Amino acid sequence: MTKPSIGDHAPDFTLPRDGGGTISLRDLRGRNVVLYFYPKDDTTGCTAEAVAFTAMLPEFEALNTSIIGVSPDSVARHDKFVAKHGLRVILASDEESRTSEAYGVWVQKSMYGRSYMGVERATFLIGGDGRIRAVWPKVKVAGHAEEVLKALRGD
Repeated sequence: MTKPSIGDHAPDFTLPRDGGGTISLRDLRGRNVVLYFYPKDDTTGCTAEAVAFTAMLPEFEALNTSIIGVSPDSVARHDKFVAKHGLRVILASDEESRTSEAYGVWVQKSMYGRSYMGVERATFLIGGDGRIRAVWPKVKVAGHAEEVLKALRGD
């Protein structure tokens, strides 16, 4: 499956979220959305990314923007991750990987000579009209939240 591109309508989703309930892209129409995909809760890079977005959340909210992290982890695992690190971004559980597939980030990976399917770290900036405004494939965590904020501001 190919990744949606700038200008495309972002694939809609409804996923269970941390703290209970669900989160849907359609419910956020009229707001910008930073939708970031990450492989696994409580690993070094994924923690750094979630902490960075949490630290900058007031700046994103001032620009009418919600931040949603998506991984294949369960809601229970998300809840532990949120509590351990004081996270304030929304974490959505994509255990069946359907949303990751729709965004083209469920890919074949390899480690130590073993191939497996997993999430490629990527971020999509979605405008209030539901169209993709920017895409960051194969994200490097350091400085990423700042880069997304600059793009949102048009810097």
